Amino acid sequence: MSIHDRFRTWMDAGRYRDFETRWDDRLLRKAVLEELGPNRDLLDLGAGAGIVPEMSFKGLARRVCGVDPDPRVVANPYLDEGREGFGERIPWDDDSFDVVVSDNVLEHLDDPASVFREVHRVLRPGGVFLAKTPNRWHYVAIGASVTPHSFHQRFNAARGRKSVDTFPTRYRANSRGQLARLAEASGLCLESVDFFEGRPEYLRRWAPAYAVGAIYEMIVNTSSVFAPLRVVLVAKLRKPGGV
Repeated sequence: MSIHDRFRTWMDAGRYRDFETRWDDRLLRKAVLEELGPNRDLLDLGAGAGIVPEMSFKGLARRVCGVDPDPRVVANPYLDEGREGFGERIPWDDDSFDVVVSDNVLEHLDDPASVFREVHRVLRPGGVFLAKTPNRWHYVAIGASVTPHSFHQRFNAARGRKSVDTFPTRYRANSRGQLARLAEASGLCLESVDFFEGRPEYLRRWAPAYAVGAIYEMIVNTSSVFAPLRVVLVAKLRKPGGV
């Protein structure tokens, strides 16, 4: 076992023993479950092929639908119905859903304003839009902004993710300020933006990088002042109206 492997094992079992793989997806799942019920309809915006088990809500809502430009969405096992399409033109009628959820989707949008208007359209009055996405001002997003997509594909392939599931990043809806402007322009109300920093996933392969990432994590979690520098944000937006 290399020094990198030993250090990773030691850190994973010590400081980060409570941070399992996909800890951030679990954060979003918890927020979604608080809004779900047997009489509610959910749309997974960017559902893809169904590779994130935390995004399985089938049986927990009246209907779980998903849309994605990836044709594999029609066979997504987490959905009652999957349709191939784009967030800029969601293929459902007005007022179709009580909950819209997006997991690591906002960072890929070319035209987030159009997507937010579509989310507003398909939500019922009082419905909620929950999104998890990388924070624009975290070192991971900054690094991704200055490196080519081919590098992202190779890097994620080394971490076990297929290149077909690595998409170009834009970061046009990835900060509190950007989300506030998009919410106002689309008619949604931005209720909350919460920031989280956990195990430095992208730095775990190399001992020195893992150590630096852990120091960063400790610093930004010492005070709410540093919250806007944490890696993940979870946003809640609501369509006005409803009971």
